Amino acid sequence: RHERIHTRRPYHVDRADKFSLDDDLVNLEVLNEDTIIHQLQKRYADLQIYTYVGDILIALNPFQNLSIYSPQFSKLYHGVKRSSNPPHIFASADAAYQSMVTFSKDQCIIISGESGAGKTESAHLIVQHLTFLGKANNRTLREKILQVNPLVEAFGNACTAINDNSSRFGKYLEMMFTPTGAVMGAKISEYLLEKSRVIKQAVGEKNFHIFYYIYAGLYHQKKLAEYRLPDKKPPRYIDNETGRVMHDIVTKDSYGKQFEAIQHCFRIIGFTDEEVYSVYRILTGILNTGNIEFAAISSQHQTDKSEVPNPEALDNAAALLSIGSEELQEALTSHCVVTRGETIIRTNTVDKAVDVRDAMAKALYGRLFSWIVNRINTLLQPDKNIWQVTLHRTINAESGMNVGILDIFGFENFARNSFEQLCINIANEQIQFYFNQHIFALEQMEYQSEGIDATTVEYEDNRPLLDMFLQKPMGLLSLLDEESRFPQATDLTLVDKFEDNLRCKYFWRPKGVELSFGIQHYAGKVLYDASAFLEKNRDTLPADVVVVLRTSENKLLQQLFSSPLTKTGNLAQARARVTAASRSLPPQLSAGRIKVDTMEVMRHPEETTNMKRQTMASYFRYSLMDLLSKMVVGQPHFIRCIKPNDDREALMFSHERVLLQLRYTGILETVKIRQKGYSHRILFEEFVKRYYYLAFKAHETPLGSRENCLAILEKSKLDNWILGKTKVFLKYYHIEQLNLFLREVIGRVVVMQAYIKGWLGARRYKKVKDKRENSAITIQS
Repeated sequence: RHERIHTRRPYHVDRADKFSLDDDLVNLEVLNEDTIIHQLQKRYADLQIYTYVGDILIALNPFQNLSIYSPQFSKLYHGVKRSSNPPHIFASADAAYQSMVTFSKDQCIIISGESGAGKTESAHLIVQHLTFLGKANNRTLREKILQVNPLVEAFGNACTAINDNSSRFGKYLEMMFTPTGAVMGAKISEYLLEKSRVIKQAVGEKNFHIFYYIYAGLYHQKKLAEYRLPDKKPPRYIDNETGRVMHDIVTKDSYGKQFEAIQHCFRIIGFTDEEVYSVYRILTGILNTGNIEFAAISSQHQTDKSEVPNPEALDNAAALLSIGSEELQEALTSHCVVTRGETIIRTNTVDKAVDVRDAMAKALYGRLFSWIVNRINTLLQPDKNIWQVTLHRTINAESGMNVGILDIFGFENFARNSFEQLCINIANEQIQFYFNQHIFALEQMEYQSEGIDATTVEYEDNRPLLDMFLQKPMGLLSLLDEESRFPQATDLTLVDKFEDNLRCKYFWRPKGVELSFGIQHYAGKVLYDASAFLEKNRDTLPADVVVVLRTSENKLLQQLFSSPLTKTGNLAQARARVTAASRSLPPQLSAGRIKVDTMEVMRHPEETTNMKRQTMASYFRYSLMDLLSKMVVGQPHFIRCIKPNDDREALMFSHERVLLQLRYTGILETVKIRQKGYSHRILFEEFVKRYYYLAFKAHETPLGSRENCLAILEKSKLDNWILGKTKVFLKYYHIEQLNLFLREVIGRVVVMQAYIKGWLGARRYKKVKDKRENSAITIQS
């Protein structure tokens, strides 16, 4: 009864004002890699996984469950001074929330770190704490928001060689709040889903979680036959070299439980039963599509013809996708070519047919994932009719504020790195650049322009490397797109092209391996295998397949292939003309009308599938731009996740691994700039407007002058600040102190108001009472 589970657990909830200097690396007297590592190791051994670097949080993955995320911890980190409690991810969420409410400004929490460092879990915890802080009266909304992550992750996460629950897409979740700070909705943006995982996984890796969950769920509900899934040999897309897939699906409790959890998520968020049924049919349709086999037909004239010798898988897939199996076979084994106004039908070789089959499976999954995200956004958007009256002003849902949370795939370096790893690592390169800009570059530029003498901190700028990737027309992605346009190009000509044009220290080509090239990333050297680069970049889906899928009787599937794709490669929010038109017609007409309406869309669909083909590289470029434009709006808060070891072992601290991560994320430089620099730089007018209560009377409206700023700073007894030409320069801890002073002053005002109102009320009451007594006496007399 009296035993503590973690005898060394250092979190004493009652420690009110005992601020430990160890909590913040900025307080270290001797600043070098050894002291920082020693500090982190000591804390990690005590299960203190969080440490501050000024206003930045370092989070070491504990690889075990810690009991420090309960509601009582949420209460502990609610609008209090940061130094009142040990460092915690809830404190970072609270800081973002308080900044948003105090300054009415959007916030953005950026979680970075390599794969397996704990980013996804950190994102969950932030959402959990923000829903606690922004308690809306609407409890169902809070529950819905908490179900979003598990649902999206079931479809977008998978088991990789270094992480059992790796995000295979980028996720930016925006939580929307009213000006008073109540949560009123959420929106999720997804980027760059790794669709190629649907059709093939590397050794030791798995397909997306949802395929195993749904298989186990349908097995336990005895519904495998209804969805035409075998109960002995697993479908090809989820089979692997161990041969234990079916055994795991049948015996592992976790899969079945996860399936129930996903059903629960769908229900809570608000998906209809019909929508969920359609999703299951499409997923099982994909698994059956993967089992379609092709064989070559040799005739006198042609040997490049293919057929489906065993129609069982074909019929199953067609039935689940509600399309004709002959039409599906035709779309897979032949293709239309339009030349000089004539349509010629050409046959596909076996290899080509296999490619078309796989392209169809990838497109089905990618568009389904996009649709689920869009549907979540529709169900969680703020009610446009929320009208609230706060402090005598009426606000509607449009005038709310956001906290954005970025959880994106971490830096990856596998035994074999392909196109997906290249995209993932470029995205991480961009986030590192954003961090550098915020922490170092902008700060040092302002010192110069404001004429302040502050020590400059050297840091590793990865701008030249980003230019090598993103520049036009000679950047790596532009060269890849250019090569993808040549039908005769091969992966070898692509690598040759890279070598000829990318002449810089970040790119090299190893001797003796034709199809590979190396990049010196900010986080280390990575060798990429270029085979299938062009194919993956083209990401072609033949128009014939689109035509067939548009004839599906499954409303959802029809919609997936009638909606256009956005520039980031996602499904545009549904405006499916076909289905909308057919829904509004009487049933006897609708069948005929669909044909007419879809025929408009079905002229050989060059214009609808966009023959000026978008490539994966161009989707990727737009995704990065879109993501950055969202991040730049908000005031950033950084959380750096660090992986203490590669074996996912609790309490094991690998000195070398941690040191490497600290080096490439620039933590040492960050500590220095937080120690010596001024992370808050506020214009005189803004500063006076925000804090004039501290030194002036409420009815005064002082000018935003240097003298008035001085008066406020002296009154609040802060130290170590500097005044520039137009701005007040403050340390990272000053803002919190000023906000606490402000809260105290406003608190006093409120007390004064309460007393005055009480006194006025009593006086009014006495008058009425006297009047009544006099009236009674008058009547009596």
